Amino acid sequence: MARRSQAERSDATTGQLTTAARRLFGTEGYATTSIDAVAAAAGVTKGAAYHHFKGKADLFRAVFVREQEEIAAELERAALAAPDSWTALRHGVRVFLERCTDPAFRQIVLLDGPAVLGWDGVREVEYDHTLRVLTLGMRAAAADGRLVDGDLATRAQMIFGALCEAGMLLARSGDPAAAQPAVEAEAERLLSALALAPSG
Repeated sequence: MARRSQAERSDATTGQLTTAARRLFGTEGYATTSIDAVAAAAGVTKGAAYHHFKGKADLFRAVFVREQEEIAAELERAALAAPDSWTALRHGVRVFLERCTDPAFRQIVLLDGPAVLGWDGVREVEYDHTLRVLTLGMRAAAADGRLVDGDLATRAQMIFGALCEAGMLLARSGDPAAAQPAVEAEAERLLSALALAPSG
């Protein structure tokens, strides 16, 4: 078997560190997770961890980006499986809120993300992932005549802000699973206020 290139070894180590960090940040939280603990869980040295990441915040950002990549991909799969653009939007909202009840996602994206990365840092990543998918979904629904007229870019950001707040309600709930149906119902009402009946 050919020896792996330096780039392949570097990518493998980065992947190991990110996976281990996701597990620890998701269960223990950012504040109580050390670089030493992540390195040990990844099976690499602390020096190797610092070779690939400038520090704990840099490693956390990589984990946050991975979470956003995964939820964006999940939203895109839900959209592809939907029979039409309006149903895709509604399904996407439910998928996002359901993900917000996942303990690791809640801890990393909703609770620690803003504290570690700051509001601008969080939104910068979300603009490329979850907000991008929502915006594309709203454009598709508008093109199909399913949304009332208006500024779609502004509307997408406002809807996204409402969904993030809904996610925070779930994240801070004592029983997210019990709170989920009510939050989903209100999100559905919010989205439905923008809907036009299908023509024909």
